[in-house]
Amino acid sequence: MDDLTKNSYFYRKLLVMSEIRSRITINPEVCHGKPCIRGMRWPVEVIIDMLGSGMTTEDILNDHPELEKEDILASLNFAKLFLSGHSIKDVA
Repeated sequence: MDDLTKNSYFYRKLLVMSEIRSRITINPEVCHGKPCIRGMRWPVEVIIDMLGSGMTTEDILNDHPELEKEDILASLNFAKLFLSGHSIKDVA
């Protein structure tokens, strides 16, 4: 069986990494170079903080319509990747 079938763990992981790379940007000119959502002034840490305070994804999206569900998921996956000690470059 092919390792990259749509149901495989590796295929899903590649999709997640692709999503992180397309949604999380790092630019020294935006928010002091902190990882942000799509070049906007939305640092990943703020998204994680809102979730940690008890806000749901729906709450965040209702309060901030410029964000998308995929931005929040990418933030969570970026945080997981960061905490694992890996970078996007290591796994992409």
